Parts: sequence; structure tokens; C-alpha cells
Amino acid sequence: MDHTEIIKALGTFLAIMNPFLSLPIFLAMTTGFSPSQQRALAIKVTAFSGIMCLIILLAGPRIIGFFGITIDQFRVAGGIVLAQISWSMLNGSTISSHQGSDHEQAQVQNLSGLAFYPLTFPMIIGPGTIATIIIYTGHGSSVTDMMEIGGIIAGILLILFVTLFFAAAIGRVMSETMRTITTRLMGMILLAISVGMILAGLKATLPGLAH
Repeated sequence: MDHTEIIKALGTFLAIMNPFLSLPIFLAMTTGFSPSQQRALAIKVTAFSGIMCLIILLAGPRIIGFFGITIDQFRVAGGIVLAQISWSMLNGSTISSHQGSDHEQAQVQNLSGLAFYPLTFPMIIGPGTIATIIIYTGHGSSVTDMMEIGGIIAGILLILFVTLFFAAAIGRVMSETMRTITTRLMGMILLAISVGMILAGLKATLPGLAH
């Protein structure tokens, strides 16, 4: 890719994966966690995100095609999950998508369950990220192009790791009022994103809706 395409790809991935949007959501979902638990969770989230990106980068189109699932179907499903999370944030209630049953709570105790769902998927590596990776890898014509895309993703994941790893320190600086306002604001933004994802997925899946 030329420099223009690289800059365009960087902007696209940064907008979709947005580490800074993930911070207030991360803080809201780890209320009551110790700083060491938050750091451990940050490491797991970054690791899971990196693994998912690598798998999608290398085999995304084939995996989705194997299950007969389209990106637009992913958009609808992911949008519904994000809408549930954002609604809980707007109402200041417990985020039910990661509370779950007693069995699920036992899984979350070692942080792995929460790190993967919903923090890694679908909040960071959601349908939009998956679609973007597949689109850019589909356009890539050489190993160099693939490495450049991988480098862009790795850079964004590094920013994500630093942001989440120091979330406890940032959280101490933020007052309770500021955190509440930020959580509500991010909930509204997340809800708007989820609505857009659902509508885009439905229009592509059911073309008649576009008329």
C-alpha cells in the first residue's frame, strides 16, 4: 500500500477499535475491582484482541464462509449485544451482559470470561472491526500489504494496552460525578453505534428495507 492508503487504513482502524472509547466502558465494567485485577484484565483483553485479529487477518473470510455467516448478520447480532450493554450504562444499572448466571460468575472470577466477552468481543473486536480487517486483507495483494495491515493493528492494540493498563490510575483522578457523566455519555454513544450497526446489517440482509 502507498502512504495515502496506510494513513487511511490507520484512521479507519483507529476509529473502529478506538482505545479511548473503551476506557470509560472498561472502568464502568470493572467497578469494585482492585488495580491488580484491572491490570490483569487489561493484559488478557489485549492478548485476546491480538489473537482474534491475527486469526481474522489470516483466515477471516474462510472462517465466516465455513459457517455460512455474513458480516451483515454479525453486525445485527453484535449491535443487539452492544445495545443491551449501552442501555444498562445509560440507566446506571448493573451491566447484565457480563453478570449472567452463577456458573458464568465462576468463570468471570479468573477474569478470562469477562476479558473475552464482552470486552474483547464484541466491544473491541466487533463486527465492524472484523469486516474492516477482511476488507483490507481482501484488497491486499502481497505479503507486504498484509504485514502493513498487521502493523497498524498492532500499533492500535499497543495504545489499547497502555490505556487499559493504567485505567486504575486514571480512575482515581476521575471523580465519581465525572465517571457517572462519562459512563452515561459513552452509553449514549455506544447505543447510537449499535443502532447504526443493526440498521446497516438489516438493510444489507433485507434489501427491501432500503426502499
